[in-house]
Amino acid sequence: MFQTLKGITAFLLLIFILPVAATAAWWSVVDRPHSWREANWSSSGVLPAATADRDAAVYVLAARTGGFKGALSVHSWIVVKKRDADSYDRYDKVGWGSPIRRNGYPADAFWYSNKPWIVHAVVGADAERLIPDVEAAIDGYPYARTGGYRIWPGPNSNSFVAHVLTEVPSLGALLPPNATGRDFAPGYAALHITPDWRDIHATVGGFVGFAAGARSGIEVHFMGLVAGIDVMHPALKIPALGRVELSW
Repeated sequence: MFQTLKGITAFLLLIFILPVAATAAWWSVVDRPHSWREANWSSSGVLPAATADRDAAVYVLAARTGGFKGALSVHSWIVVKKRDADSYDRYDKVGWGSPIRRNGYPADAFWYSNKPWIVHAVVGADAERLIPDVEAAIDGYPYARTGGYRIWPGPNSNSFVAHVLTEVPSLGALLPPNATGRDFAPGYAALHITPDWRDIHATVGGFVGFAAGARSGIEVHFMGLVAGIDVMHPALKIPALGRVELSW
């Protein structure tokens, strides 16, 4: 028993605690605003102008969040542009007021002054076909009412986006490993197999679990942190830090 506990402790220390400590040390010296009032919330220019073309598009974006939370997690959101539309529609879940916000910020805005990146994009006929499903998944989100937000382990902003991606597997998207809350599931334990049978996901309240499959690779989840490896698109998944791309 003692040897087993020792092995588990060593595993958690090496795989989870040390990467988190290193990322927190890096984040502590990053120049960032002290409050949301001081932060930059303007467009980052990551997305092309909505009028640049007439094609439909669906984007998943993410950026480090504010305060010390940014050492551990990103905030993610969904952007939709219908065919021939002159503007984007952005959907976030936030922790104040009515949780689901539509166009509360520019589509590709900085988040607490942190520049976002495109996690996944679908453009053209595929996006046009998927947008009704995306909008239906947003409308059907079960934690959309006031009070339906919990920063950890969820349901939070990343739980919302993860719900949409789960409901619309044809998007083919997966949130970054440091999107804390993406693995939240209600109740004590949950087992989910994607409709296309490409992934299996098991969790105990979003605290401990695993995922495996063509889309997820191999992941181990602990207290909202994710460690693993992506084989199809070679990368390491390092807790708090995120994806580290590999070239094999």
